[in-house]
Amino acid sequence: MQIRAQGFSLLELLIVVVIMGMVYVLVPGMIFGGVSGAELRASSRDIASGLRQARSFAVSERREAIVTLDLDKRAFSLSGNARIFQLPEKLELKLYTAQSEIVNERQGAIRFFPDGSSTGGRVTVASGERKYLVDVDWLTGKVAILE
Repeated sequence: MQIRAQGFSLLELLIVVVIMGMVYVLVPGMIFGGVSGAELRASSRDIASGLRQARSFAVSERREAIVTLDLDKRAFSLSGNARIFQLPEKLELKLYTAQSEIVNERQGAIRFFPDGSSTGGRVTVASGERKYLVDVDWLTGKVAILE
């Protein structure tokens, strides 16, 4: 009588690992509406980077620079730059800015002046309960990301 060793074969273990990997990749997308935490963070950093670039341009070129946001299209652009920066479709964007910079209820801008100051404002980048706040200080033009 031969005794067979108890346990799992290598093939069975590989199948389980593959299934677990698929669940790990697919489930967060279903739960969080398709925008990962990394994508949310990257989008807020993209907006902050655009705002910092506009401030830098305003100071170095000694003229006003504007960052225009389109909340419906989830996009923003910088004055003097033809490129439109696109953000993920499933993001929720909100803009709080000076009344003079509001184009309509879904479009607005944040303006930077040659001395480094700005009109100030806040861009909220959210997905479900998770959100990042990109703040622009009106006096210094400093851009900060808050969780």
